[in-house]
Amino acid sequence: MYSVTKIIHFCYGHRLLGYPGKCRHPHGHNGKIEITLTRPKLDRLGMVMDFEAIKKNVQAWVDQELDHKMILNRKDPLAKILLKLGEPCYLIPENPTAEAIAKLIFEYARKKKLPVSEVRLWETSNSFASYKR
Repeated sequence: MYSVTKIIHFCYGHRLLGYPGKCRHPHGHNGKIEITLTRPKLDRLGMVMDFEAIKKNVQAWVDQELDHKMILNRKDPLAKILLKLGEPCYLIPENPTAEAIAKLIFEYARKKKLPVSEVRLWETSNSFASYKR
């Protein structure tokens, strides 16, 4: 099995509803995504996928949809306020944990028919969550 991994950096804010610690308050992260694509055979050029193609497909979406936005649970009362003020938000059906954001990016890559095998989201330099099937 062959694999390649592309690293994508982005900034985002979030908060966790019902969380008893500091993350219940709005705060931000300099996130790092590691997206790994896997195939049993290489293409005619000897690649799993060109890094530029990954960048064009996934990084462009992350830059447009997630970078410098508040990622919030769609039930979060703060979402309605921020949207009314014209602030950039990305709403998801669950708490925007690192695990949920990793899955969100994984599912986007799958929808684009990329052979994604794992997405890691580094929330800090020493903490990451991953999603794979």
